[in-house]
Amino acid sequence: MSKVVLKNVTKIYDKKKVIDNIDLTINDKEFVVLVGASGCGKSTVLRMIAGLEEITEGEIYIGDRRVNDIPPKDRDIAFVFQSYALYPHMTVRENIAFGLKMRKIDKATIEKKVQEAAEILDLGEYLDRKPKQLSGGQRQRVALGRAIVRNPKVFLMDEPLSNLDAKLRVQMRSEIKKLHEKLQTTFIYVTHDQTEALTMGDRIVVLDKGVIQQADKPEIIYNEPANTFVAGFIGSPQMNFINAKVVHGGVKFEDVFLPLEKDFSDRKEVILGIRPEKMVCGGEVQFEANVDMIELLGSEKIVYFTVEGKKCSAKLPAECDINHTLRLSIQKSDIYLFDAETGVRI
Repeated sequence: MSKVVLKNVTKIYDKKKVIDNIDLTINDKEFVVLVGASGCGKSTVLRMIAGLEEITEGEIYIGDRRVNDIPPKDRDIAFVFQSYALYPHMTVRENIAFGLKMRKIDKATIEKKVQEAAEILDLGEYLDRKPKQLSGGQRQRVALGRAIVRNPKVFLMDEPLSNLDAKLRVQMRSEIKKLHEKLQTTFIYVTHDQTEALTMGDRIVVLDKGVIQQADKPEIIYNEPANTFVAGFIGSPQMNFINAKVVHGGVKFEDVFLPLEKDFSDRKEVILGIRPEKMVCGGEVQFEANVDMIELLGSEKIVYFTVEGKKCSAKLPAECDINHTLRLSIQKSDIYLFDAETGVRI
């Protein structure tokens, strides 16, 4: 079993709490993505699991073993960093084999493991090349190969694709997912890219200021966000948030009245959320807005406008005819409502 469990884990730097009492269970063979903005604590969580950072409070288990006081080399994990960290003077074969060589593994076993890793990662023809002779994607595969040969219980990956160009990132996302399916091992993957999180994770853990905001399957994170932070972070362009006043039978913003079946008369205001792709150009027009900017994306266009002083956007078909004024309609079923003070979905 390679289950990873964090119990009440806290990390304090210089009297500042950067990880705040996290409880998280990552199941055996699960692919979990930790996602959040820069500085949210996701890499710190990963480094604590690896043993590269001491925890201030709490417990970490890998399998059935409490690893708080166990050094990184004895935790049976493999860490893939943002930097490839390859030895430039060594060949691909030597780079992949290096960790095994340091462990005094016999040569025959090392060669067998290197060949197996090279086959999985399609690196066979590159084994005798130096890193400078490889592309960025190939170098990242070598870094993955170095981790694979250790046959660890848990793979830890800290933004491994951030140094690649957009096309290679898409390709490597697919390759890492295939690798997970082949190895049937627990993967914990850190990224700030919500597209990577949605496309790769069996489960996504959204972090903000050292606190888990929501942990669930990608489709639930996207369709049922717990609060405005999760709703705004997951999805591109991000969800629109509009301050609306509660009136009898619904909510109102600017001159627009939206009837709602649920009674919110116990509040004065709510935050109305609507995803850009759920806005419809024309139709039964519910509101008009002045266009600030238009971005053409081939088959689609993103139109930016302002409502109640908030910047908003709509993702529309490219053929949608737009002048200076945007006429939009939205369905009640596509609306999210959040508490105006706490940001929690209601």
